[in-house]
Amino acid sequence: MQETRSAARPRAPWRKSGGVPSRPNTFFDLKSGGGLAPLLPRAPRAASLVLWLGFGGLLLGILAAAIGTLTALDRVSGEETGIGKSFLERVGALDQMRSQIYLSGTYVRDFLLSPDASGAAAQGARLEALEVDTRKALDAYARSLDPAERQPFAALRAEIEDYWGVLKRMEAWSPEQRNQQRDSFFYDELVPRRTAMLQIADRIALVNERGLARAEDSIERSASSLRHTLLITFGVTLAGGLLLTLLTIGHTMRLERELERRLAENTRARADLEELSARMVRAQENERRILARELHDEVGQSLSAILMESENAEFAEKPGEIREHLAAVKGLAEKTMNEVRDLALLLRPSMLDDFGLVPALNWHARETGKRTGLNVLVRAAGETDDLPEEHKTCIYRLVQEAVNNSARHSSARTVEVVVERQDSRVLFSVRDDGCGFDTRFVRGLGLLGMEERVRRLGGQLRLDSQLGRGTLIAAELPLTDLGAKNGNQNGHSHPAG
Repeated sequence: MQETRSAARPRAPWRKSGGVPSRPNTFFDLKSGGGLAPLLPRAPRAASLVLWLGFGGLLLGILAAAIGTLTALDRVSGEETGIGKSFLERVGALDQMRSQIYLSGTYVRDFLLSPDASGAAAQGARLEALEVDTRKALDAYARSLDPAERQPFAALRAEIEDYWGVLKRMEAWSPEQRNQQRDSFFYDELVPRRTAMLQIADRIALVNERGLARAEDSIERSASSLRHTLLITFGVTLAGGLLLTLLTIGHTMRLERELERRLAENTRARADLEELSARMVRAQENERRILARELHDEVGQSLSAILMESENAEFAEKPGEIREHLAAVKGLAEKTMNEVRDLALLLRPSMLDDFGLVPALNWHARETGKRTGLNVLVRAAGETDDLPEEHKTCIYRLVQEAVNNSARHSSARTVEVVVERQDSRVLFSVRDDGCGFDTRFVRGLGLLGMEERVRRLGGQLRLDSQLGRGTLIAAELPLTDLGAKNGNQNGHSHPAG
């Protein structure tokens, strides 16, 4: 651990507070560029996730509702088509059986009235063909039979079987039997049986119509359920859409306000950078003016005095006078050498290049203590000799600016400088016990210069100041360009005095 101490003497405050209340722990983001804008927490992704899930769920709900609606429509349409088709098939079969029964009466009449055997045989063949068609119609109707139609359909089938059995026996009659029994057979046997079969067919048709009515009621209930489902789906989709719309509007307005705030911050940061650039140009010109005046007034006058003393020594006759002139020349040369050294150290301390960062910080602490009486402590941990030159310069200039500000403005008695090297970064801070200031209203050139230096190296700067509780300036610089090295964690002590 390295430590430098110097005498303590109070100084003027860092900034005039103006009675403004303190504001602790203000952070600054330097990676995004721009001014010293307070770091805001990253916007949570919960709102975006909710919007994505909401819109995705809404679209999936609409898609599922559409698929369900189409499926229900296909089912209802298929049921309606199947019921209509089945009804038409049964009605067609019943109509076919009715027509065949009526037609069989005509064939029976012609059979009974036939005078010869050939005509009777022709009518008998027609009756056999008609019997075959009737049985096919019965089989076709039986395939789509409704449970309520089974009993009347069984009675109809039995009547038809008996009917064709009676006609079979009639076909075996001789011409004499046909002439003798045709009237009684036709009116007593054939007509009553045909009427009974037609009545049964009408009963089946009635049952069939009732079945159709029940099927239509079922289809109507399905359609009503589908409408109810569509209304519920529409209501849920509308509510979800309204909720998502409100969330989207709120999120968009928040993003708009955030964008406006960022734009305002960028505008202020741009103005601060422009002001910093102008001040740096003026500061550069002032430094050149001061350097030129120092060279002219101090170094130039000293060299002129050396020249005059040299001429006096040249024309002196006595050895004592010559020694006096040479002694004056020596004193002026030493004074000139000290002035040139002070100017060089003011521009850049040579020990930063010759001895490293920590000795340069110790030297600056000693010089500040001599000039101001401020007690400056320098503590270093870890190996700092292999830091890049840009990092060394940045750390030195920030410490120099912070210590000078503490000496000039904070009324501090003690300033502590800490430099710590870690694996992939270097941390350093400057803390004083002065009066502090309100970071909301104080933005000086020194802070802007610190920010610019740290930002250029991809680091982060933290400023923590409270009225009456001192000020802390801490920074972190990444060491991404350096290879992995094991830093020396043992402390080293270099006395400052």
